[in-house]
Amino acid sequence: MLVMMIATFPTFGQKYNPAYRYADAYKQYQNANCPLEKDSIKHFVYFSRDRALIHDHVFLQVQRLEGAQIMYSWRELEPKKGEYDFSMIHEDYKYLTSYGKKLFIQLQDVSFRASYKAVPGYLLTDEFDGGCVASNEEEGWVAKRWNPKVQDRWAKLLVALGKEFDGKIEGINLQETAAGSSDEKDTSFTPERYVECIKENMSALKTAFPNSVTMQYANFMPGEWLPWDDKGYLRAIYQYGNDIGVGLGGPDLMVHRKGQLNHLITMMHENVYTVPLGIAIQDGNYTGKTGADKDYNEKKDNGKNRDNNIVPLLHAFAKDFLKVNYMFWVNQEPYFTGDVVPCLNN
Repeated sequence: MLVMMIATFPTFGQKYNPAYRYADAYKQYQNANCPLEKDSIKHFVYFSRDRALIHDHVFLQVQRLEGAQIMYSWRELEPKKGEYDFSMIHEDYKYLTSYGKKLFIQLQDVSFRASYKAVPGYLLTDEFDGGCVASNEEEGWVAKRWNPKVQDRWAKLLVALGKEFDGKIEGINLQETAAGSSDEKDTSFTPERYVECIKENMSALKTAFPNSVTMQYANFMPGEWLPWDDKGYLRAIYQYGNDIGVGLGGPDLMVHRKGQLNHLITMMHENVYTVPLGIAIQDGNYTGKTGADKDYNEKKDNGKNRDNNIVPLLHAFAKDFLKVNYMFWVNQEPYFTGDVVPCLNN
C-alpha cells in the first residue's frame, strides 16, 4: 500500500514531494556494466509486428535470449466473424522451436497509428457501436474494451487461441491499459467501467491459457494520475492480477521519467507478487525516450546516443528494483545488436 509521507528538510524546510520519491533510484545502478551478471530473468526480443525479422536474426545464436515476443493484431487473427486464421502464429512458433527458442504473443487490440485499426472489420458496425474509438492521444485507435459485445468477441478469440497454443507458447500478454478513451469521445466509457472491463478481460485470458504465462500490461489508467489523484484504479488491476494468477507488466522502462516512476514502477517496486512481472524496453527507450514522445523520431535517430549504453543500468534496475521475471528488449538498431547482444552474449 502506498504511504504518503509529509516531511521537511532541515535546511530549507521544503515539504517532501512523493512525486519525486524514486527520482534518484536509478543512480544506485549507474556503475552496472557488461556483460550482464547471470540472473533468473527470461529475456525475450520484442519484434512488434515485424515478424519476418526473426528469420536468421542474431538473437537465435544468443543463449540467454529465450525467444521472441511478437505482436499479432485481432484484425489479422479474425478476418471474418468467427473465422480464425492463426497461420502466422503457427509459422513463427515452428520456426522458433526449430532453434530452441520460445514464442511470447502480444495480442493487439490497440494501434498507435491513425491509419490502422487493429480490430476486425465486422466490429466497425452499429452492432458493436463502431468497435473502436480514437485513443486519448488522437494518434491511434483503441478497441471498445468496455463494450460487452466487443468483450464477448474478444473472449471468443482468447478461447480459440488457447485451444491452439496454451502450454506450447511461453506466454501471452494483453496490450497496455493506457490506451483508454474518455467520455468526451464515447459516452459509454467511464473510468470505473474501464477498470472492470480490464479485470474481466484478464479473467478471460487466464481461463483460456491456464498453462502458459499470462500477462496484462498495466501502466496508466484513465481518470487518475499518481500519486496526487489516486483513485485506486491502477492499484486494483495489479491486485486483481496477483489474485487470479495473471502476470503484470508494461512498456517503456523509463528510469528517469516521473510518469513511469509513479505508475507501473511504483506498482512493481512497492508490492510483493506471486505472479510473474515483466518490463518492456520499447522504441526509444535505449535513448531515454518513448515512441509517444513528440520530439522522438526513430527514423531520424540514427544511433545518436550510441556511445551511451544504458542496457546495464536498465537490466540492474529491472532486476533489483523491480524484481522482474521477464524483460522484453525491442529489436531497435543499432542498439540491439550493438548494446544488448554483447551484454547478454556471455
